[in-house]
Amino acid sequence: MQTFVNIFLGFFIFESVGAAPITDTIIYDSEFYDIPLGELPHPFVYDENEQSDQLETEIGTALPAIIQESYSSAPLTEEPDEDASTPKLIDGSSAQGSGVLGPQTQDGLPTCLLCTCLGTTVYCDDHELDAIPPLPKKTMYFYSRYNRIRKINRNDFANLNNLKRIDLTANFISEIHEDAFRRLPQLEELVLRDNRIRQLPELPPTLTFIDVSKNRLGRKGIRNEAFKDLQELQHLYITDNNLDHIPLPLPESLQALHLQNNNIQEMHEDTFCKMKDFTYVRRALEDIRLDGNPINLSKTPYAYMCLPRLPVGNLI
Repeated sequence: MQTFVNIFLGFFIFESVGAAPITDTIIYDSEFYDIPLGELPHPFVYDENEQSDQLETEIGTALPAIIQESYSSAPLTEEPDEDASTPKLIDGSSAQGSGVLGPQTQDGLPTCLLCTCLGTTVYCDDHELDAIPPLPKKTMYFYSRYNRIRKINRNDFANLNNLKRIDLTANFISEIHEDAFRRLPQLEELVLRDNRIRQLPELPPTLTFIDVSKNRLGRKGIRNEAFKDLQELQHLYITDNNLDHIPLPLPESLQALHLQNNNIQEMHEDTFCKMKDFTYVRRALEDIRLDGNPINLSKTPYAYMCLPRLPVGNLI
């Protein structure tokens, strides 16, 4: 019986061994050999779907989250390019019609090509001009010194409503139209030094500074009450002319009055002050020049009682 059992067990073992598959010998060539799987730094993922997604991400087939958001939003619009054109130095528009370089002169050249235009200022100094050139409409400051201008016409400054300063020093001006400056609503400074002017035209009430020194103004060169309505006038320079009197009345705003080197021979006691009001004080008028005139200031001492300073002149 025991023999029969041994034969049966041997036959069963033989059949089991014969049914087992034959495999090749596996060689483990890895730095992680003998390390438990749970302790590996990057555990293997055996899920086929997850492994496929991971590979696609690594080779860059998936967009980053930021880019995905930009694609999902509204389409981007291209911003317009900035204007790269050169800025204009002056607006050349004028009543006569003009381009960027200003209106045309009598010689056919634009004013801002003949002269220099910077912003709202026009410089025409020392260009041998014999007339006022047409100016751009927005001109505020005009300089035309050391030229050969002989006459200022009525419409030379027409429609220049922004003009604040005119400087025509050292020309040959002998004639000025009566309305040449009167229609300028913002004119503040008028400089006509070193010319041949014999009579002043009507002046706008906006003036704060007047210089007509070194001209030929005589007895009738300044009409009566010429400065009466100039309530903002602060500086009045009429030196080196042929005046024989102080032009009255003078506005209360006046701070400086220069009349040296004229032919003034007398002064009244109420020229600067008020004879009947001894409490009147004229603090603004601090600078009076009468030197170079044939007048003795000591003869009219009460004429200066209201002034903060005595005039400069002959006291003998």
